[in-house]
Amino acid sequence: MPELSSLVQALLDPNVYPHSPHSVQLVQTQMSLLFLTGDHVYKVKKPVDLGYLDYTTLEKRKLFCDQELKLNRRLSPDVYLEVVPIVQRSDKILLGGNGDIIEYAVKMRQLPAERMMDVLLSRNQVSEEMVREVAEKVAGFHQHAETNEEISSYGRLSTILTNTEENFVQTEKYIGVSISPKQYQGIKAYTDAFTEQNASLFDKRVKEGKIRDCHGDLHSAHICFIDGISIYDCIEFNDRFRYCDVAAEVAFLAMDLDYYGRPDLSKYFIDGYVKTSEDDELPKLLNFYKCYRAYVRGKVGSFKLDDPLIPEEEKTKAIATARRYFELAESYI
Repeated sequence: MPELSSLVQALLDPNVYPHSPHSVQLVQTQMSLLFLTGDHVYKVKKPVDLGYLDYTTLEKRKLFCDQELKLNRRLSPDVYLEVVPIVQRSDKILLGGNGDIIEYAVKMRQLPAERMMDVLLSRNQVSEEMVREVAEKVAGFHQHAETNEEISSYGRLSTILTNTEENFVQTEKYIGVSISPKQYQGIKAYTDAFTEQNASLFDKRVKEGKIRDCHGDLHSAHICFIDGISIYDCIEFNDRFRYCDVAAEVAFLAMDLDYYGRPDLSKYFIDGYVKTSEDDELPKLLNFYKCYRAYVRGKVGSFKLDDPLIPEEEKTKAIATARRYFELAESYI
């Protein structure tokens, strides 16, 4: 991607930014490039089509930048600031101003890495009180999150089966690499059996309005304990991943706490959420959705192996992480 390489080189230059930071650090994911300047983060979407997302045109990237800003302001209104055009004027690439628009970036307030929940978990600095506050914030968010006939349709068994089957199709190529044949077959068999045996439960959740416009990617790396609690980086690129049963969202963070070796905090979070939301039926779905969420994390980690822009050293770490998530998914069956 020669055009993308030129853009990266330009945005690594501190002089491109209006506030002239001392340095710029690049962090990349499967779908985005993040330029960290100290005070702010500028997030640029890669021109990729990953099947479940399509950022291949400038118009689509602008659309999803606007969507990201709107959706994330629900839980982090002070973090998501604006969508900034990246322009080319003569032979220079600049943030904002006059010129031909060649790209867009979501401008965010840069949150302190040391206050992220995953970092705090690794240091054994997450308390039951902090988890309780997260549970209450998530429950309040879900209570007011939008729901309607279209959103509710995403909780139907047919959509859930589409999601799970997509997982298994997209991970076939990683069998023997990041997931063993035994794990793959065992998780698939469990998933097929649970959905078949609990069709009426999924239907009941739809009728009771438990399918909401959620965050969609609620794990510890997206929670920051500063000025209260900031929950950021929700899924904007595919409604199907964000419209879900609130139980699936709760299971995501509960699974992540398990991943960090804190099943005690996981249980505390679940209990806190159930108490606040009065959703007493939610625990019946937890293992299923924990398994699903862990599998998705393993899949996403495996995807990094195919990204030519990610260094080999990072790919080695990614495969180790993916294996751990697939092992965790297997533990729930």
